[in-house]
Amino acid sequence: MNTGHGPDSAPDRSPGDRAFDAVLCDLDNVIRFYDTAPLAALEQAAGLPEGTTTDSGYAPEIDLPLLLGRITPDAWAESIAAGLAERVGAERARELGRALADAPFRADAEVVSLLRRARTHVPLVLVTNATLQLDAYLALLGLTDLADAVVSSAVEQVAKPDPALYRIAAERAGVPMERCLFVDDRQENVDAAAALGMTTALYREPADLRRALGPCSAEADGADGAALTPR
Repeated sequence: MNTGHGPDSAPDRSPGDRAFDAVLCDLDNVIRFYDTAPLAALEQAAGLPEGTTTDSGYAPEIDLPLLLGRITPDAWAESIAAGLAERVGAERARELGRALADAPFRADAEVVSLLRRARTHVPLVLVTNATLQLDAYLALLGLTDLADAVVSSAVEQVAKPDPALYRIAAERAGVPMERCLFVDDRQENVDAAAALGMTTALYREPADLRRALGPCSAEADGADGAALTPR
């Protein structure tokens, strides 16, 4: 990607005007959101509490191999099904596993707009626990040009909250860790960034991001305008 930023490029604002010189931002549940309503309907039909499939699929022993690029999404879905088969039968368990693996997703337009504005001021790096299919998913969302760099657990073979992934991200941004703003929806990931000296923001809604970005959320010519394409 053409960054337009880097350790030797001139900043557009004095460093004293803000607490950070780069933004490191999570993807899921900050930028990308999944529609789990179809899965919830299947769980209800199977007599399972809503969220049962998600709890199973995101358990570390099931999820981590996928996020480290060691198994495919199909294999992940089969692992989920294997864990649910005794409760609902093999066929319905496979249906639930596939529904989670194939859940449709969208990008939050307000968050994307804020990040595009921020990138006109400082480098933006996506830091995400993701699968090897991430590039294809970003293309589906129309977000291949959103960030200066993308740091993915599946590519780097290390997942948040491991400090190694944060160090890689700061290096890609071209700034010291203590000059990075880290945004994530999970407290343990935010805590890990704070322990490395980063400025942090726990994301719950776009206002959290806007507040953390401060003047970097101000609109600039050409900062917005990418189309958001749902899966």
